[in-house]
Amino acid sequence: MYLILSICFFCIFADGYDLGIYGAVLPSLLDYKPWGLSPAQAGTIGSYALFGMLIGAILIGTITDFFGRKWTLVIAVTLFSLTMIACALATSPEMFGLFRFIGGIGLGGVIPTASALVIEYSPSHRRSLNYLLMFSGYSFGTVLGAVLAIFLLDSFGWRLMFWIGSIPLLVVPIMIKFLPESVSFLLSRNRKEEAEMICKRYQMDISIFMDQEVKIEKGAEKEKKSIKGLFSKQYLRATLFIWLTYIMGFFLVYGLNTWLPQIMRELGYSLNSSLSFLLVMNLTAGIGAIFASTIADRWGSKRVIGVSYFFAALSAFFLTIGAPPIAITYLLVGIAGFGAVGGTQIMNAFVTKYYPAQSRATALGWGLGIGRIGAISGPVLVGFLLSMNVDLIWSFYTFVIAGLVAVIGIILIPSKKGEIV
Repeated sequence: MYLILSICFFCIFADGYDLGIYGAVLPSLLDYKPWGLSPAQAGTIGSYALFGMLIGAILIGTITDFFGRKWTLVIAVTLFSLTMIACALATSPEMFGLFRFIGGIGLGGVIPTASALVIEYSPSHRRSLNYLLMFSGYSFGTVLGAVLAIFLLDSFGWRLMFWIGSIPLLVVPIMIKFLPESVSFLLSRNRKEEAEMICKRYQMDISIFMDQEVKIEKGAEKEKKSIKGLFSKQYLRATLFIWLTYIMGFFLVYGLNTWLPQIMRELGYSLNSSLSFLLVMNLTAGIGAIFASTIADRWGSKRVIGVSYFFAALSAFFLTIGAPPIAITYLLVGIAGFGAVGGTQIMNAFVTKYYPAQSRATALGWGLGIGRIGAISGPVLVGFLLSMNVDLIWSFYTFVIAGLVAVIGIILIPSKKGEIV
């Protein structure tokens, strides 16, 4: 189990590095004279990988059904690693943007596939913990990108950062040799002997997976009902405001990750100082997600989500006031990361608890998919404002507005009588 967890952790780690590195190198890309990128162009390119992730997430079900979870994960990691090499060699911004989009398709397949494998091979009493450990790799990957950029970007340039992002290719042979296929997938393809061998190796009862297959078949019959349930009279209002909250939350997370270093640089901070803000934001984001998840069990997810987004908006607002001391600036950036990422992480748990069992997976999938609207538009809108030479304060105001709208969205979701969610 620990080998599977380690491999999946590394895949999520690489995913975080790949997505986070663009924000870290963005100031250098804007200074790269052969390309002459405007902030609007840079923001659009920043959204390409996110749009690719949307396509990848849509395709993942079909790919998994055809290749299996193991090989889907191998293909996804190989694809985005190869495009990191292509980005490092790109001779034009158009080529660079195309490779970011293609890489995003691979990135879109990593999280759901790795998550499914970790949950499937974890003992029931450790599933939540193992999932949390695996997903922490995302924040660590983003943090590594910021750290490496601080030490290497000035001396070696932005292309090296993408070469580093291709290192996961070295792990692909290990994945092929040691990562087991999903038992559920093997049973669905009538490959029972292989499934039995894997269960024997990991000391698991195959009957558990066979029971799951029966439940899946029954669940397929209820799929249409589950989609209708999202738009039923009882849940329509909740569905619409959950989508609104996801959109604004993703706007905050991906807008900040893409543009924070460049905005801070234009405010007068050095390149390394600007990158250190990205480092602090993602460190506090990782810690914040764990802390917020813990207190959500006591206070209720809805309440914690609202407070998290409010503090993210408040900290972004205070960053627009004058020139606070450097320590206060770091604190405000950390709170923004804590609130934005922590709130968005808890949304997933909130949605699964809010809807009835037959609609949970559908509600979460739709929420995350609709939320990509915010993920894509965040980098684009801030880039557009910077290109129009609009005062930098307005870049922070977009984050303030997004945070406040997210708070309004979560407040307007109807509470469930007699339940804390």
